[in-house]
Amino acid sequence: MSVNRIQSPVDIAVTGLRAESLRLNVIARNIANANTSRTDTNEPYRRQDVILSTGGDIDGVSIEEIVPDMNTAFKRIFKPGHPDADKNGYVLMPNVDVPVEMMNMIVATRSYQANVAVLKRYQDIMNLTLELLR
Repeated sequence: MSVNRIQSPVDIAVTGLRAESLRLNVIARNIANANTSRTDTNEPYRRQDVILSTGGDIDGVSIEEIVPDMNTAFKRIFKPGHPDADKNGYVLMPNVDVPVEMMNMIVATRSYQANVAVLKRYQDIMNLTLELLR
């Protein structure tokens, strides 16, 4: 394996921070729309997910895309008085599971914190190096 380009630890950590920040925003959007039964497309809100990847070189995390979760079905609940209810009184609700989203939020937060810790350690090492050079 040949490495063409090596990023500094700061650059790699920053890509991780950007990726986790986007994940947190998407998770927050999912939670905010957990009860949205109708969107512009006249269907319930569909849960979104962020696809991340790492390149072949050591260059951090890249954000591939934000994709809708097409694998999970919409929830069907009985609410006869709801404006979006069908003739049998059932309403299609988003495929967002709030407890799962909260767990995803914890994972993304921990990953964000890990990248911040890398930046802090790098800063400590640089400060110590400068101190030793004096």
